[in-house]
Amino acid sequence: MARRALRPADLAGEHGLSAQAVRNYEDEGIIPPAARSPAGYRQYSAVHAQALRAFLALRPGYGHQPAAAIMRAAHRPDEETLFRLLDLAHAELLRERDILDEVAAALDALTAAPVRDDDRTAGVSIGVLAHRLGMHPASLRKWEQAGILRPHRDRATGHRVYPPEAVRDAQMARHLRRGGYPLPQIRLFVEHLRDAGGTADLGKVLHEWRARLHRRSRAMLAAARHLDEYLDLVASTRPE
Repeated sequence: MARRALRPADLAGEHGLSAQAVRNYEDEGIIPPAARSPAGYRQYSAVHAQALRAFLALRPGYGHQPAAAIMRAAHRPDEETLFRLLDLAHAELLRERDILDEVAAALDALTAAPVRDDDRTAGVSIGVLAHRLGMHPASLRKWEQAGILRPHRDRATGHRVYPPEAVRDAQMARHLRRGGYPLPQIRLFVEHLRDAGGTADLGKVLHEWRARLHRRSRAMLAAARHLDEYLDLVASTRPE
């Protein structure tokens, strides 16, 4: 007996989606093209149902666009592209873990060695600071506009001068930007850093960042089973 074709509503109901969302996923290539009935209605199969499960499982760990690209590669099938996309996502997650460790170490060093009062008269120019951080001076000016940096002005020239505490703030902001934090959140982080009693809040930020990475890792691990099942289904339905 032939298996009953699945409707968009059948796929949608399993995940609490709308039928239109399923059709949109098909239009985006996230699930394979559906067969059509003589009347023109979409007819899905177990393969489509598993493709949708795999995509929705991939999305929390990989993000919408990478998960969509992974599924498109799986449909073709293009294993070389598929595995490259998976490897890239895991490499990026590892890179963010390394950055988090750098930020935590930098915070430890900064809190252990606060800026001395008699060092506050020293400072560096915007060009020197940009060179140290491997950035363009325009980015430092943008950070200043966002309230992250507070340079002084040389009274004779009017040029920006970054005292040690501003250099410290810039170094921390650089680490956080590499970790994907938006400027408003970095501003709050740096404001806490300027506050002598803010170390507990800073530790909370790092704890939440690490928890977020752990959730992504678990989501990637959980998604692997659904993607593997989909690849097996695709292989089993492929003509010999």
